[in-house]
Amino acid sequence: MPALTRQQARMIDELAVNKLGIPGLLLMENAGRNTAHVVLEVLEDHLHLIAADAQVCVVAGGGNNGGDGYAIARHLAVTGASVTVLACVALDELEGDARTQADIAERMGLVVDAVGELFPSAVREHMDTAHVVVDALLGTGFHGQVREPMVPLIGAVNEAHTRGIKVVSVDVPSGLDCDTGQSGGIAVEADVTVTFVAPKIGFEAEGAEAYTGQVVVVDIGCPQWLVGEVIEPG
Repeated sequence: MPALTRQQARMIDELAVNKLGIPGLLLMENAGRNTAHVVLEVLEDHLHLIAADAQVCVVAGGGNNGGDGYAIARHLAVTGASVTVLACVALDELEGDARTQADIAERMGLVVDAVGELFPSAVREHMDTAHVVVDALLGTGFHGQVREPMVPLIGAVNEAHTRGIKVVSVDVPSGLDCDTGQSGGIAVEADVTVTFVAPKIGFEAEGAEAYTGQVVVVDIGCPQWLVGEVIEPG
């Protein structure tokens, strides 16, 4: 399977929406559902837990990556898992599909405000009791250096990882440049990275595996020929 650059991944989303007419919310819904399936597999295969006995903590940032996190949380909650979403960006700062997913998760009682006074105590409190932490802080659009408040958030995820809590990253480990495979000073060290449509080209870089862990590619409803269109235009 060919690997995608940041720009190519963005182009596939745009073609799916503008050429095929697939609503962005549907793509996010598919991403959330299929990532939730992988999280359930991690719980069963690595921790020997069924959903009803599992606790999952989703750390959600802004943009579509955060929106994916809220969708993942809802699908996990529907299976019977105990799920908390730590809103690491204020909900009123979210827009579009991400805001829609966050609003649904909030109405389901899944969301905990991790902004301001409740950070970092709320983050560590909920991670400490989780079997799996889902990293949905920064997506493929990230490049450069990780900035506040993401630095301590990523640090908290990695601290949980060192304590044996499984970490599943959404599309790309937060803080990892998906084109270069280099961290922006700090990046999530995941056990599993669930990436959408195709692997990202930076995953092939030397040292990137220390951040990605096992890479699992899932479908979000885009036909595979769209990959060929962006890799070999015309």
